[in-house]
Amino acid sequence: MVRIAAALSLVLALMVTGPAVASEPPRPCLLVPVVAVVADPYRVPGCRWCPGNRGLEYSTRPGQAVRAGAGGTVTFVGTVAGTTYVVIDHGPGPRGRVRSTYGRLASVLVTPGQRVVAGQGLGRAGARLFFGVREGPGRYADPGDYLLRFARRVRLVPTDGSRARPPRVGGVQRSTCTAREQQR
Repeated sequence: MVRIAAALSLVLALMVTGPAVASEPPRPCLLVPVVAVVADPYRVPGCRWCPGNRGLEYSTRPGQAVRAGAGGTVTFVGTVAGTTYVVIDHGPGPRGRVRSTYGRLASVLVTPGQRVVAGQGLGRAGARLFFGVREGPGRYADPGDYLLRFARRVRLVPTDGSRARPPRVGGVQRSTCTAREQQR
């Protein structure tokens, strides 16, 4: 009878607490690959073959350094239809593996299988740089959702003669990504 009561209490405890829920992996936080103006923003295509822009296109100076947005493994380096690309796998994200694509490169400094860290040089840009992000097997995502952003904090100065608080070191704060996400 004691064994039955113990088994029944265990079953009830499992029913009340429910199964353990695995937390989903965080979204990787990417650095901007070049310091340049976005010439053509991300535009969702109407269908798989419809026109749109599946990434961001930056107006770059020919020969400008292109840097890795985050750490990961280079999975592809090559030319497709006359355009040179580098693809980096950044690992699991909330909707599957996250990969970033750097296209329209004039030259490449990395090889497939190579591990890269955030900010590492990948190559040199042509007149424009394509920067795209894919989640899972092939879902294109807006790269802007993955980019590390900084927000300036407004520092109010008292007008009543009281002393101002000292400013924060650096004067900026992260607004989208955490330091832990950036180090992945």
